[in-house]
Amino acid sequence: MDDQVHKQHFKKKGGKKAEQKKENKFSNAKKSSNPKAFTFQSSGKAEKSIRRNNDLGEKKLHVPLVDRTPIEAPPVVVAVVGPPSSGKSTLIRSLVKKYTKHNLNDIKGPITVVSGKKRRLTFMECNNDMNSMIDVAKVADLVLLMIDASFGFEMETFEFLNILQSHGFPKVMGILTHLDKFRNNKTLRTTKKRLKSRFWTEIYQGAKLFYLSGIINGRYPNMEIQNLARFISVMKFRPLVWRNTHPYVVVDRVEDLTDPELLHSKPHCDRTVTLYGFLRGTNLKQHMRVHIPGAGDHYVDDVSVLPDPCPLPDKERKRLDEKNKLIYAPMSDVGGVMYDKDAVYINVPGHFTKKSAYAPAELQTEEDKESQKAIENVPHGTGEKLVMNLQDAQDTLASQLAESELRIFSHSAPVKAADVKEHITESIEEDDSGRRRRRALFNDDNDEAFDNEDDNDEDDSMDEEEEEDDEDDDEEKDIPLRGKPLSKFDTRNIPKKGEKDMEVDKDKEDFQFAESDSDLGEGEDDDEDMVNVDGRLNHSDEEGDLAGELRWKANLKDKASDMFKSNRRTNIMALVYDRLDLTPNDIVAGNYGDKDSSDGNDTEDDEEEEFFKLNREDTNAAAVIDSSRDPVDMEELAEWDDEETIDSIRNRFITGEIETAFPQEEASEEVFGDFEDLEEDGEEKTEETNDKKRDKDAMIRDPLLVEREKIAKRKEELRKKYTEQYGDDEDAPKMDFYEKKKTEIEQQLQMNRAEFEHDDPHTRAMVEGYRPGSYVRILLKKMPCEFITNFDPTYPILVGGLLTNEDQFGWVQVRIKRHRWYPKTLKTNDPLIFSIGWRRFQSIPIYSLNDGTRNRMLKYTPEHMHCLATFYGPVHTPNTGFCAVQNVSDSKLLSFRISATGVVVDISQSTEIVKKLKLTGYPTKVYKNTAFIRDMFTSSLEVVKFEGANIRTVSGIRGQVKKALSKPDGHFRATFEDKVLMSDIVFLRAWYPVKPRKFYNPVTSLLLSSKKDWQGMRVTGQIRHDLSLRAPQLADSIYKPIERKERRFNALKVPKSLQAELPFASKPKDAVKGKKKSYLAKRAVVLEPEEKKIVTLMQQLNTLRNEKNLKRKLKDNERRENNKKKMAKLEEKTESKTRERRKEYFRKEQQKSTKSAGK
Repeated sequence: MDDQVHKQHFKKKGGKKAEQKKENKFSNAKKSSNPKAFTFQSSGKAEKSIRRNNDLGEKKLHVPLVDRTPIEAPPVVVAVVGPPSSGKSTLIRSLVKKYTKHNLNDIKGPITVVSGKKRRLTFMECNNDMNSMIDVAKVADLVLLMIDASFGFEMETFEFLNILQSHGFPKVMGILTHLDKFRNNKTLRTTKKRLKSRFWTEIYQGAKLFYLSGIINGRYPNMEIQNLARFISVMKFRPLVWRNTHPYVVVDRVEDLTDPELLHSKPHCDRTVTLYGFLRGTNLKQHMRVHIPGAGDHYVDDVSVLPDPCPLPDKERKRLDEKNKLIYAPMSDVGGVMYDKDAVYINVPGHFTKKSAYAPAELQTEEDKESQKAIENVPHGTGEKLVMNLQDAQDTLASQLAESELRIFSHSAPVKAADVKEHITESIEEDDSGRRRRRALFNDDNDEAFDNEDDNDEDDSMDEEEEEDDEDDDEEKDIPLRGKPLSKFDTRNIPKKGEKDMEVDKDKEDFQFAESDSDLGEGEDDDEDMVNVDGRLNHSDEEGDLAGELRWKANLKDKASDMFKSNRRTNIMALVYDRLDLTPNDIVAGNYGDKDSSDGNDTEDDEEEEFFKLNREDTNAAAVIDSSRDPVDMEELAEWDDEETIDSIRNRFITGEIETAFPQEEASEEVFGDFEDLEEDGEEKTEETNDKKRDKDAMIRDPLLVEREKIAKRKEELRKKYTEQYGDDEDAPKMDFYEKKKTEIEQQLQMNRAEFEHDDPHTRAMVEGYRPGSYVRILLKKMPCEFITNFDPTYPILVGGLLTNEDQFGWVQVRIKRHRWYPKTLKTNDPLIFSIGWRRFQSIPIYSLNDGTRNRMLKYTPEHMHCLATFYGPVHTPNTGFCAVQNVSDSKLLSFRISATGVVVDISQSTEIVKKLKLTGYPTKVYKNTAFIRDMFTSSLEVVKFEGANIRTVSGIRGQVKKALSKPDGHFRATFEDKVLMSDIVFLRAWYPVKPRKFYNPVTSLLLSSKKDWQGMRVTGQIRHDLSLRAPQLADSIYKPIERKERRFNALKVPKSLQAELPFASKPKDAVKGKKKSYLAKRAVVLEPEEKKIVTLMQQLNTLRNEKNLKRKLKDNERRENNKKKMAKLEEKTESKTRERRKEYFRKEQQKSTKSAGK
């Protein structure tokens, strides 16, 4: 077998298979040898492909918008929205754990975390409430739409998507949860595919949809959360129009600053509230009007910027450290730290209250005492012990201070705080003029001595008033008088108790007293350096003459002057314009000193002790420079002594020669072209000419060169104007329209930022407002007390800024369309709740349709088409989107709740809506083309108003109202285009103006204890349903059967002369009824006896046959019924056997698969 030779295989050279292989070989070789690398083979295909690529590129482009996001952007608002039990709270906990390693217990209010080096996120959980859904849709930058995959899409999801479409569609990401409930992989794949297809239909093709498989330890898997976090961190957001033009704040903290005394006296008074949050959108100005959805309009009383509670990392890092993974959620009490403008509140968890703080010891039970001992045995820190020991205090701090004593020396009497307590009394005195004056007295210990000293002072001053000079008067002024408030500096001159009033001459030295122990000199070293109040060392040579304890008194004036100047801000403007003796170099170098010290006058020493001093400026005429003239340098004027310089400008004056001044003017115009700016004003030319005359160099140079430079400059200006107008700059890179618009927007944005770049924050805030991205504190006054008492942190609070035109109210005209999923038809004058801009309010719309000339009122909204609606409310700019609902309360409706959507079309103070009105009348007299009409009007005055109006009959004859008849009143004469009948009905088609009702009811859901129970105006049908009332029926509105008399018309008679001329087909062919009967009609038929027998027999046979047929039919029906019953029994048995065989088959197949899987 091993030596057996196998036959060699020969390839077929002919046949069907060989031909197919040859064709495939040649086709592959042709493709691989294509020199164009599989490019287009025809110009048509290439053109189509290029056009398609360009279309795809244009679809990606959006209208360029100004991105006003600051450099340090505010946190991105991430709203987690979904129906109840869809996993919203679990997702937020998982994301917060991923970003900050922090476990959240309760999710209340916004939660801000640092997600990266340049991005922060604010998570908000949206309640299943229409108000919350509307508010969150207005501020969310990214929406995480939670979908319960085990149940499918719910109505809340589609309602929220429709709200998003009305208020600007942000980024939306879908998240499927509860996937662990699927046991079959095929069902899971089918469900994912079906939900993704529907999600793409609602959002857009390719919208991102995440899958969260299950829950592990109360959170979603870490890898799935990490993938979601990566998508969130790299997502880019396009600015929305409404948010890009309005400032708004998502409030993350609320504080009540109302006076507690006022709250105690008036619990229901208006509150003073501060709201905290990151500013977004545009700049917020002081005293701006804002709207809080659910609480109404308010004015901002004060705005202040606070330090960022959740700052970004201070420098670039590759990854965030643990200390930079910050979280800020004050409503959720994360960390227990709450920040205020001037305080920080720290909440220490634990129980630090003793039972004795609630009840005295005699009222405590044994159990309370045992629990108190158990709490005291728990080890506490130093701060905790201090807090608990303070609760054992029997008296208040004020009473303890009142009982405290102070003993200065060991042998002195103690001084109690109660003894120095001030009590104000009143002393009535009468002055020289007879006016009674009330003096306020205090119970000081020094009152008697003070009064005696004052009396002595008054006597001395009265005796020596004419003999004392100015300095003695000044010394007396230094001593404070009774009844005047004393500052801390004046109290030093008050005489002590028991001292005598001693007169001291100005040459004698006063006794010096130290104010504290630190002022007394402890050492005898005269060379010791003294330290001033401002911290500087003072080396004085004159202090050696004084004792150490009195050294601080030396040169007090110089020390105070130095201290004042060191802390004083230099006024450059005063130095430049007031100090004429200083040069600019001295000001720059700082050698300006004090003006008073530089003066050589001795009057300063004489007036040293004066309080007021007259400043006299040194007005030296030689030193003053006339600032209205330009300074002249004498060295430059020396050049004009040269004769050649004078001759160079001699011909430029009117006495010179023009040809000599401009010898080559025509030639230069031919070379450079004749440029003339027709738009340039004469004043600009005059200024330019004057500037040229002032230019000395231009006067000295060659006139030909000067003219050439002038023409070149004008040419350059014209080129720049052309470039600015048409944008044809050859040097700049070519840009299309889209890139050009983006560049213009970016340049304008940079200019706006550079305008206030060098201003201080206070000036910038006063001019342009507070910039977005900062953490602000907004103070609002006169807030309703229900806002604080019914505050619920789970409901979002927004502060939206209003523009100037949004404060006004008027008639708003919108284009509206009833939602195709809303089951009911909207009716005119039924109240509807609108959500436009920041506001949510209820109003009464009137629907109308424009037919080209007028707005016709509609009783109901049309099906599947837009119409106009007019209502009273706050005006908004056109093209602002809105949505409308009929009820925001939590009524358990099973249907879709979004009633209508649309956009604002026009705003005006007046409306023109008309409805059709038909006036009917009947003829009283009829002439050829004229008739008298009755019952259309009630008076001749109404007829006069409608003179010339078009009327018409039911049969279609048109006419016109002419004149009113004198009698009877209300009848008028009318002309028609044909003769009318007495039985015709004449009607006039008129239009009646309709005015909308002036009704505006803001939705104040935040002021209620239950936010879902806000109830506005109800429709009539709902009121009748709630009160179990039936609709009233008018007798005239009941449908009645119409009874009309049968009308008889005369026969058509054609004259015989006309019949003769008509063709035969048109001649009347009605036969004339004969007066005599014909023979066939008159004859009678009489049967013979045989014929009678035959007829009778035939009738009997027919009767028998009909009877047999009837019996046969009944038998057949009975047989069919029995047959059907038998067949039904057979089918039932067959079905049962088939079912058993199928069960047996699948049972065996299951056993086989189980055995094969076990092997």
